[in-house]
Amino acid sequence: MRPRKERPENEEQDRDFVVALARGLELLRAFRREGEALGNRDLAERTGLSKSTVSRLTYTLHRLDYLSYNPDTARYQLAPPVLSLGFSCLAGMPLRQISKPYMQEMADSTGMPVAMASRDRLSMVYLERCKGTNAVTLAIEVGAHIKLATTAVGRACIAAHGDEERARIIEAIREHEGDNWPNVQPGIESAIEDYQSRGYCTSFTEWKRDVNAVAVPFVPRDGSPIVAFNCGGPSGTLTREWIESDVAPRLIDLVRRVAAVAP
Repeated sequence: MRPRKERPENEEQDRDFVVALARGLELLRAFRREGEALGNRDLAERTGLSKSTVSRLTYTLHRLDYLSYNPDTARYQLAPPVLSLGFSCLAGMPLRQISKPYMQEMADSTGMPVAMASRDRLSMVYLERCKGTNAVTLAIEVGAHIKLATTAVGRACIAAHGDEERARIIEAIREHEGDNWPNVQPGIESAIEDYQSRGYCTSFTEWKRDVNAVAVPFVPRDGSPIVAFNCGGPSGTLTREWIESDVAPRLIDLVRRVAAVAP
């Protein structure tokens, strides 16, 4: 089932909302994996747009060099100019530069990777990552997306939002998960309680069966989107006991140090 997209309220009555632009961006979002090639029919199914609309959008985006086209397969791929948007976004985030030394320090001391991520609808996108010294670590790089509902970093982001926005996010997850919601709901609710009482959120083999992780959110004072910092690794190494006794306090301290110097 295709997840329902979050939309501005009453967009049809919003004179400032440019529907054509929104549709073009939705089409670019439809490319989910690195190097994925999609035809107009694939894009229509993923976006819910008509085939005629998709055809006009792909033609326009191809003319603007945001999509490349293979005439032999009649499929499109994201083209290099799309990268300029992403890199411009990252370059405009001083929090990445501020946080990286603290993240690397923790990665070196624990041996586990430390990352910073922000919400992209029902997933979290990695904005920065520092590798640890442990040979067995998670191969997740900047730009990668992971689930919002079952990861520690996603739960931390959910927990840090205000009541109304958090309720909207949880409702979107509930609709997306469908029959699986009863399996997902307890982890989110527990994470919110943990954040309020302990200052951090966890995921013990819930995202992947052999992965444990802990995360702490950071709410920028300048109104930028909420981010969360996490430390994750193999469950056999990054145990619950180690997280609760040492790794979680280190991560809380990392976020406090970042907050002290962030604009």
